[in-house]
Amino acid sequence: MNSATEPDGALDVALGHAVRLLERDPRLAVEQAEEILKAVPGHPYARLILGSAHRHARETGAALQVLEPLASEQPNSPPVHLELAVALGEAGRTTAAISAVRRALQLKPDSSDGWQLLAEHLDMIGDADGADRARAAHIKAATKDPRLMDAAAALVENNLPVAEVRLRTHLQSHPKDVAALRMLAEIAARLRRYADAQDLLETCLELAPNFDAARINYAVVLNRLGKPAEALPQIERILTKDPRNPSHRSLRAAILANLGDYAESIVLYEAVLKEFPQQPKIWMSYGHSLKTARRNADAVSSYRRAIAMQPSLGEAYWSLANLKTFRFSDQDISAMRSALAGADLDEEDRLHFEFSLGKALEDAGAYEESFAHYAQGNAIRKKTHPYNADDTTKFVQRSKAIFTADFCAARAGAGSPAPDPIFILGLPRAGSTLLEQILASHSLVEGTMELPDIPRIAMEIVRRDGRGEIGFAQAVAAVPADELRAFGEQYLSATRAQRKTDKPFFIDKMPNNCLYVWLIHLILPNAKIIDARRHPLGCCFSGFKQHFARGQNFSYGLDDIGRYYHDYVELMAHVDAVLPGRTHRVFYEEMIDDTETEVRRLLEYCGLSFEDACLRFYENDRPVRTASSEQVRQPIFRDGVDRWRQFDPWLGPLKDALGGVLDRYPQVPAFSPPI
Repeated sequence: MNSATEPDGALDVALGHAVRLLERDPRLAVEQAEEILKAVPGHPYARLILGSAHRHARETGAALQVLEPLASEQPNSPPVHLELAVALGEAGRTTAAISAVRRALQLKPDSSDGWQLLAEHLDMIGDADGADRARAAHIKAATKDPRLMDAAAALVENNLPVAEVRLRTHLQSHPKDVAALRMLAEIAARLRRYADAQDLLETCLELAPNFDAARINYAVVLNRLGKPAEALPQIERILTKDPRNPSHRSLRAAILANLGDYAESIVLYEAVLKEFPQQPKIWMSYGHSLKTARRNADAVSSYRRAIAMQPSLGEAYWSLANLKTFRFSDQDISAMRSALAGADLDEEDRLHFEFSLGKALEDAGAYEESFAHYAQGNAIRKKTHPYNADDTTKFVQRSKAIFTADFCAARAGAGSPAPDPIFILGLPRAGSTLLEQILASHSLVEGTMELPDIPRIAMEIVRRDGRGEIGFAQAVAAVPADELRAFGEQYLSATRAQRKTDKPFFIDKMPNNCLYVWLIHLILPNAKIIDARRHPLGCCFSGFKQHFARGQNFSYGLDDIGRYYHDYVELMAHVDAVLPGRTHRVFYEEMIDDTETEVRRLLEYCGLSFEDACLRFYENDRPVRTASSEQVRQPIFRDGVDRWRQFDPWLGPLKDALGGVLDRYPQVPAFSPPI
């Protein structure tokens, strides 16, 4: 607003009083603003306060009746357009809210509140890149120190290496600059260095406990690190200040889902969507919780609603495909083809459409075209998630050289003696979810999920050692024997938040733990370790056509996944040689062919008596989050065992990479020791 609209004199006092009432008693603020307008009809600033007061009183319709005409009359007033954007967002009119906040930012480009609001709304419509740019601009606008302007500019331009160098240089002289610490954490998060981001944000919040923007970042990072129990109080603290914010409420729902509290997660999503129904990404997240809670039809409806609102939302189509039992219609296939033909489709949506169309065409029997779409989706993913197969091979060779029989004997019994954990590991898509469901149907065993705690402890040891991931084996070998027990206790403490019962045993089915099997043995020597194994071509191709959100970078190339399988088999063969009988191997095909015999063997290894419920695992209504969730809710069937054979003509690179492992399956090849 221009200076002619600013309060002065007695009017200044009255308006100031109304502003102070906004947070404390918005209904009184409404009355105060209305009284002012009786004395000074049409006063723009009083009308702005009135609209804001109605919004604070949760009278969104009344707020918009005031603010929309006011914005038309005051086209050059940043605060009017910003307040209108907030009200439009609360009314669920996200597109209009984005337009309003963009207008406010045109008028006042240094509005940190405006950029923050824009980031939240862009997140809601699924524009992750736009939201990242808006958050970077928010940081830049909130940064008043001219010494940080160059770093902020580089961050806005997504020039992360330059921004990082400038920030680290600045922090050498000003280590307590919380704005710089938060900016550096933003860079670390974008590079998926979440542990670094966590450390930076913790330092930031120690120095500035009321830095809410940093606390929101902290909650997001903790959740991405698989620490939902730690993330929950952070977002709850934010919600005490801003209880209606749909973005923050949705984050709380996502955190609760990661804690396994799907019922409460669903309630929260429903409350947000009742107030803000035009949010396709929230409808999709709601669908994820419904799916895990076995409300499959409702999940499909939720995904469909997200698609209706945003037809370019490829992830919603993939969410349908990932149900595995869902079948796309001809109309769906046509819509996916049209979306992929669009030149303006971003890469993230494009890869989701490629994987989804691959699944639809596979179900329709169009295998050659299906394979082409799977391959294209993987090629897109591989560009942003590179993988070096040589690194894994070297990792295995170093592990074999260091973790010998003498090494293990010298540390026998050093870890925590707790027998509670049952680890199921191997490659993804090898039948681990089926084994988990069978064991979790036993009266003494609790199923949890793919827990991130062993990889996190491994990274903690590596970071402390300072040699990087390439030195994992050496770093573990350097851990004093008396500290191994502490790490075991740390694991048990961290996983307690995921346990909902007092059953004596629980399952951790993170497949990638196969890389850390030696660490598991050293810190939890009495834990059970189950190696889930499936035919190399069936397992690897199933992984190739499965779009993993994160953590499986080896799966985006047939040669890469073949080499990874070969290295994994070699690593586990070494475990068998050094620690005979330490692990129990289950071949998926044998479990399918002779279920009862294999279940009895599995229970015997775990020291559990046979229970018939383990054969009726499909009756267990526990939540299952993995891609096999619908399949393990059915009796054993063979339909998926040989589906890879339809794609055999295109699997040459996979067969070459597997080598002798393929020829001798299910026998475990003998591998020579490293040179």
